[in-house]
Amino acid sequence: MKTSRIAIRIGRNPNHHLWNNNGTWWLHYTEHLADYTKRRVRLNLHTHNVKAARAIRDVLLTWDVPQQTCSLALAA
Repeated sequence: MKTSRIAIRIGRNPNHHLWNNNGTWWLHYTEHLADYTKRRVRLNLHTHNVKAARAIRDVLLTWDVPQQTCSLALAA
């Protein structure tokens, strides 16, 4: 059975996958589904603090990593 995979880019930008919408931080990433379609996932992190948003992002993306085919090291 095929599972979905999330697309995560790790780079030099400490706020990658985060965006600030009028003071509230959001997480966004793309999930590639088994039927060769994709969906954009956007989650409100309910924080105005960028450091808290990064920590929440790292926890959420680490939680999804077991569904991946490759291992990822998330940089804070």
